[in-house]
Amino acid sequence: MKAIHSIFLACFLVSAFACFLASAFDPSPLQDFCVAIDDPKDGVFVNGKFCKDPKLAVADDFFFSGLNKPGNTYNRVGSNVTTVNVDQIPGLNTLGISLVRIDYAPYGENPPHTHPRGTEILVVVQGTLYVGFVTSNPENRLITKILYPGDVFVFPIGLIHFQYNVGNTPAVAFAGLSSQNAGVITIANAVFGSNPPINPDVLTKAFQLDKNVVTHLQSIF
Repeated sequence: MKAIHSIFLACFLVSAFACFLASAFDPSPLQDFCVAIDDPKDGVFVNGKFCKDPKLAVADDFFFSGLNKPGNTYNRVGSNVTTVNVDQIPGLNTLGISLVRIDYAPYGENPPHTHPRGTEILVVVQGTLYVGFVTSNPENRLITKILYPGDVFVFPIGLIHFQYNVGNTPAVAFAGLSSQNAGVITIANAVFGSNPPINPDVLTKAFQLDKNVVTHLQSIF
C-alpha cells in the first residue's frame, strides 16, 4: 500500500509540474508585436483576431477560390506569392495553418526571406527549383537541394531561405505554413528598404561595402 501511495504521489507531482510548465508558456505571437495596455478601451489588436459567434459561421468563412490562377511574375525578382492566410479565410483563426501559391518566371526567384512565426513545407508542381536555407549563427551553414515536380522541402521556422527557378520555363510551387499569419521578412527589402532608412554607416560596416554602394542599394529598394 505504501508503494502504491508513493507511485500515486510521484505521478501527481509530475502531472502538477507538467501543468505548471504548460501554464508558464505564453501563446505564440500572431503579429510582430503586441504592446500591453492597462485600459482595454484603448486596445486595437489582440493576439490573433476576434472570434465570430460559432452559431453565425457559414461555409464562406472557411473557403477561398483562385489558387488555380497564375500570379503576375512581371517584377524585379520574377516571382509572385499568392497568400491564403487568416485575412483571406477567417476560419483559419487560431488553427495555426496557412497556404501560399508561388509562381516563378524563367530564372525568377523568391528572394532570401524569413517567416518569423512559421515553418514552411513546400511542394513543386511545375518546373525545377534550386532551394535552400541558412542555419543560425555561428555556423551559418547553407543547406540546398534541387527540386523537381512532386518533390517536397521544409524550411524551419525563422531561418533565411529562398527558391530559384533554374529552368527556362515557368515554375509553380505550393507551400503550407504552421501559422495563420506566418509573416514574411524579405532580407534585402528590410535592410536596404526600411522606412526610415537605416543609417548608411551602419550598413557600410555591417556588410563591409563602400558607402556609395550602400546608398545606391537603398535608393533602389
